[in-house]
Amino acid sequence: MADIIDRAIGPASTNIRERHTEPLVRGLVPLESASEQAWRDLADRALEPNGYYLPGWERAVNASARGRTGTSALCAFDTDEPSRLIGLMPVTSLWRAYRLPLPALASGHPYGTLCTPLLDADSAEVAAAHLLAAARRTGARALLLRDMSIAGPVMQAFDAVLRRDGLRPRVLQSYERALLDATGDGETVLQEALGAKKMKELRRQRHRLAEHGEIRFEVARAPDEAAAALETFLALEAGGWKGQRGTALIQHDGDAAFIRRAVPALAQEGACEIIRLHAGDIAVAAGVVLRHRSRAFFFKLGVDERFAKYSPGVQLTLDLTRHLCSDPAIRSADSTAGPDHPMINPIWRGRLAIGDVLIPLHQRDAAVELVHAALAARREGLALARRSVHLLRALRKGRAATRPPRH
Repeated sequence: MADIIDRAIGPASTNIRERHTEPLVRGLVPLESASEQAWRDLADRALEPNGYYLPGWERAVNASARGRTGTSALCAFDTDEPSRLIGLMPVTSLWRAYRLPLPALASGHPYGTLCTPLLDADSAEVAAAHLLAAARRTGARALLLRDMSIAGPVMQAFDAVLRRDGLRPRVLQSYERALLDATGDGETVLQEALGAKKMKELRRQRHRLAEHGEIRFEVARAPDEAAAALETFLALEAGGWKGQRGTALIQHDGDAAFIRRAVPALAQEGACEIIRLHAGDIAVAAGVVLRHRSRAFFFKLGVDERFAKYSPGVQLTLDLTRHLCSDPAIRSADSTAGPDHPMINPIWRGRLAIGDVLIPLHQRDAAVELVHAALAARREGLALARRSVHLLRALRKGRAATRPPRH
């Protein structure tokens, strides 16, 4: 395999394998050195919203989040006004992203499952062309857009530029996830999505939950309030299944530092809020919601498992739906959940197409075929590993169910 790589892409690949460094990112802008004001101004003009690429969020991720530090950025500037940023794409090498020693750049992953680059709405195709040119200058032969909005206007801008260059992007994998159309009345949206019978059952559960105290839905928006409410969310998340698997944010110092920095920073700009559902003095569910332009992003949810029979996560999502639909500034909300999510898919009936897109940077390049093949092999290996894990869990669960009770 090493000989094939060397013949296809030249001796630079040997350096990548031997040193396990990032020769492709030389000349890129370190993410922390990108002008925060220019970045913020670009975000205000962005063609397509992405709350996870706001500077307050992505800088915090890059500073300490587990496996997501050391990111660089491809930047595009207005030729007539060189200080004006018109495109920004956080990137990392394919080695750092997937341990693949191949000459490609991948979207920097911002913890949330959306990596759509920021393009200036007034010069989107120019910005896309400049970003691709910047990627070529690094020596990269391909660009992997991970968790990309594949049917949105940003991808359309890249498509237009690539067509002019005689290139075609390749969608490596895709899925649809829940999206809320927040332009209608919240109660009507819920009734149409869930139906009268399900809504009646949820009201019954809410009445039962109210036996533990008055039900209150609260939104913390001010930086100090959001920072305090975040601690409630972190405790709830760690107390659930994520805590049992060791994946709760608070269980890793770097992750905890990132979220504690990001939430008040974005709240200062009106771009983040912490939502909570209380039964009396007890917080039974909490979530983190980002906001960028006309879209909200439901980042994470934590619930008190002691109240599971009352569906606290669903109850919180119902209140969030009403809250977002009543806000004229918000037109849609991205669940940022996986495909076929059992909780939110029945509630938010819109769908957003998300995928991984491989962009060749040169015509008829054998290196791109190697990148494509390596990514496909990795994907198949991960799918096999996931199936094995699910099988093992099912077997363990079956053994526990048949084990005789202790006396």
